[in-house]
Amino acid sequence: MRRNQPHPTTLHAVVIQRLSVLSLTAALALSSAASAEVGTYHDIARRHPDSALDTADVAHARLQEECLGGLKELNFRARNEFDAVAEWSNLRTISLLQQFPPCDVLIMIEVAQQQIRADQAREQKTVTQDAKRR
Repeated sequence: MRRNQPHPTTLHAVVIQRLSVLSLTAALALSSAASAEVGTYHDIARRHPDSALDTADVAHARLQEECLGGLKELNFRARNEFDAVAEWSNLRTISLLQQFPPCDVLIMIEVAQQQIRADQAREQKTVTQDAKRR
């Protein structure tokens, strides 16, 4: 075997690697073409008018989506330190979403967070007043 030629097993590995890259590229191209066909809900609904949601159902779905966004904002506000209340409500949100619509959960979590924060503020005020008395 000449020195300039790669070892047969090395050549085999290079060929397999290049084929893998080509296969991945082809798969991505096909999946992006397929996903381009899917489009938005309205595109899909136009292709299947008999099964499309009516206007009220679409409006309700958008309301629920906005409530999911509200939950995200409520539980994941940018913060520089640990927020036990947000962590607690985030865990509860996940389990509640399995049982209730997003808007119902948003209301529950908003009320719970307000109550917990109010209780914490009262507790902190009591601790501060007790410390001043000493």
